[in-house]
Amino acid sequence: MRILLQRVQKASVTINQHLHSQIGPGLLLLLGIESADTSEDIEWLVGKIVQMRIFNDENEVMNKSILDAGGDILLVSQFTLHASIKKGNRPSYIKAARPEIATPLYEAMISRLSKALGKNISTGSFGADMQVALINDGPVTIWMDSKDRK
Repeated sequence: MRILLQRVQKASVTINQHLHSQIGPGLLLLLGIESADTSEDIEWLVGKIVQMRIFNDENEVMNKSILDAGGDILLVSQFTLHASIKKGNRPSYIKAARPEIATPLYEAMISRLSKALGKNISTGSFGADMQVALINDGPVTIWMDSKDRK
């Protein structure tokens, strides 16, 4: 699994010109799922996401987690995070999981993040054409790959 994590002041998802979901201060997570992903990948990522100290404390030092800061999470599926541009100019998405594999993992990620955060999270709509808007805070943008745990 790959996640592009962005600390945001606010973020939203619009589908068919209708607001689908939105959050205030917190994290926008763009999630790419590949066929080899399992619940172990979910557990590792969720543990990192909710404990990562990337929110400012009273001294303006990134020393608080999303749990400490009380922020929200917006999770959006994005298969293009697994794009390969090795050959030619048209990206290949061969590593991205098919919906029959990705959908249950996406739903498991939603459930696990909600449980770890102690409240419901906001989401996009799996497989939909979405418009994602955000105000990146910092900016703080972090790339995470459960297959490359450095």
